Amino acid sequence: MTLDAHQHFWHFDPVRDAWIDDSMKVIRRNFLPADLKPELDAHDVEGCVAVQADQSEAETHFLLQLAEKHDFIKAVVGWVDLQADNVGERLDYFSKFEKLAGFRHIVQAERDVNFLLRKNFCRGIAALESHGFTYDILVFPHQLGAVLDFVRRFPHQKFVIDHLAKPYIRDSKFDGWATMMREIAKQENVFCKISGMVTEADWKNWKYQDFVPYLDLVTEVFGTRRLMFGSDWPVSLVAGSYGDVLGIVRRYFEHFSPEEKAEVMGKVAAGFYQIAS
Repeated sequence: MTLDAHQHFWHFDPVRDAWIDDSMKVIRRNFLPADLKPELDAHDVEGCVAVQADQSEAETHFLLQLAEKHDFIKAVVGWVDLQADNVGERLDYFSKFEKLAGFRHIVQAERDVNFLLRKNFCRGIAALESHGFTYDILVFPHQLGAVLDFVRRFPHQKFVIDHLAKPYIRDSKFDGWATMMREIAKQENVFCKISGMVTEADWKNWKYQDFVPYLDLVTEVFGTRRLMFGSDWPVSLVAGSYGDVLGIVRRYFEHFSPEEKAEVMGKVAAGFYQIAS
C-alpha cells in the first residue's frame, strides 16, 4: 500500500490560521477530503495520515470525524495537552478511537528551545508510551539538541521527526543539521518523514538537486526501514503541486530495490501508525 504519511485538512479561519501569511495566500481556503482524494487517485496513493494543524482537542475530533467518513484517511495524528494534569484521563478517552494513532505539538513555534524537556511535557510523553500512541516531532534545526536529549529519555516511545526537522535548504545550510540528525538517528525508536522539503527551499526556483544532500543524509542514517514519505499537502502547494512533491521522492528512490521503495512509500508508515493493509 502506498501511503501519504503527512497531510492536513482545515476549514480556513483567518484568526486561528494567521500563520498563513500573504506569501501563502494560495492556501488561504478550505482543504477537505474531497480536495485531496483526486490527487491521491491520480498518483496511485491509496491512503493518508491526517495530521493536526491546530492545537486543540476540537481539531482532533474534526480529523477523527473526517476519518470516520472517508476510508482513505487511514490514521490521525491529533493534539492533546500533554502538559495537563489530567493527561492520563484524556488519553484514556482518546484510546477508544481506532484511527487515532498518535499526537503532535507544534514545538517549532515555542520560544523555549528546551520546550521538549519540560517536566510536565515529559510526563505527558511517558503517558503516551503506556497508551501505545506515537509522537510526531515538529521542530527547527536549532531545536535538535533538545530533541536528542528528549528521545534518549524515552527509548521505547515511537517517535517520528516531521519534515526532516526543516533543514535550511534555501540557504544550503547542511553541516549542523546533519551532525544532529546523525546522533538522533542512533536511537532506533526514532523515524523520519521525507516531507516538507519544498517549503524549506526557494519556493519559485527549487530544483531536484537542492534536495539530494538532505535525502542522502537521512537515507544513510535512518535507512529505508525508518523513513516514510509525506506530502505535507496542502502547505506544500505554496511551492509545488502534489505531483511535484511526490516526484522528488519517487525519483530519488527509483534505483532502490522494490522492498526498499515499498518501505519508504508506505510500509514503514503502516507499521509505525498501525495501519492495517
